[in-house]
Amino acid sequence: MLSPARRVAFDVLLRVENGAWAWEVLRAASERLDSRDAALATDLVFGTLRSQGQLDHLIRLRTGKAAARLDQEVRIALRLGFHQLRHLSRVPPHAAVAESVELVKRARKSSAAGLVNAVLRNEPERPAPEWPDEATMLSMPPWLLERWQRKYGEDKAHRIAASFLQPPEVYVRVPDASQLAKVRNEPTEVPGCYRVLEGDTAELRRQDISSQWVVTLLDLEPGQLFLDLCAAPGNKTAQALESGVRAVACDLHWKRLRQMKGLSCGLVVLDATQALPFRRKFDRILVDAPCSGTGTLGRNPEIKWRLRPEDLPDLHSRQVRILRNAINSLAPGGRLVYSTCSLEEEENEEVVREALGREADETLCRLPGIQPGDGFFAAVIRSD
Repeated sequence: MLSPARRVAFDVLLRVENGAWAWEVLRAASERLDSRDAALATDLVFGTLRSQGQLDHLIRLRTGKAAARLDQEVRIALRLGFHQLRHLSRVPPHAAVAESVELVKRARKSSAAGLVNAVLRNEPERPAPEWPDEATMLSMPPWLLERWQRKYGEDKAHRIAASFLQPPEVYVRVPDASQLAKVRNEPTEVPGCYRVLEGDTAELRRQDISSQWVVTLLDLEPGQLFLDLCAAPGNKTAQALESGVRAVACDLHWKRLRQMKGLSCGLVVLDATQALPFRRKFDRILVDAPCSGTGTLGRNPEIKWRLRPEDLPDLHSRQVRILRNAINSLAPGGRLVYSTCSLEEEENEEVVREALGREADETLCRLPGIQPGDGFFAAVIRSD
């Protein structure tokens, strides 16, 4: 009988291949699981996505076929099997093999059951494979790794990519440290940000340290009029409100914005690529722009396999329009922070230069594997 965790993981990975986001689908599917099965399903889904480049190499090596040439259900069952055999030492090999076979039978691909069994059953006795290149070893699309090598150098690019093979650390935003009674934690260099070492974070606001760091660059003070232009799901707005600002939070979709209804701020549905409707100028503006998310590949590993080089020009164009509109709403003497969780120059420095006509007053970045947390870019722009 199939374990609930493997059944859920298989179904989630099928949906991810068809365009869904892993966290969204897994969260809904895991509601039916106990805590132990939910943890295993999470390991299976995200471990498989993070190491997919390695797993697809093993599929080609052991079957003689590229993973893309196999039926989708067979491909995913093999990835799950190889991931358990190579990366999850706590899973008995016989369970990994037998349940991978059952997954293809359940998917009505019984004709492939023999292949899956034959390919996986000898894997535990095989030596660790020699990866054919660095991109495969780091489970990265070659084009993206090569971009990082050119921009950051080979050593930093390697460290960034290697960090994305590991689950991201957990950080919480807690203005009052007394709320941390249920977790073992350590403070970070960002005030109010704590790294969780152990414990239940269900009642705490989880927010990556880099996300919290961006808000500190705004230099917020009580009474300032603050605009969060791409606000949902609201973590940065909530952090800004701690400073006593008067906030307006905007997003393109009410479905996302309504998650923020509990915050003491104005909520406005708008398309930030169009001229903004505000008559009054803002003292502080945060433009945390929609982006490729290449700084979050440990958290959202499906981006690695979904993003294409040709996607970047369209993102760049939208980001430039958003930033130009935001600059037009900045009050004299005000401060604007443009940020992305992308590592790509087209979405960062090039956006600022095109929208502003000059370099930003200050440019900063955080690189995964070098600094804690997700990868983030931030540009500080001051008005005269």
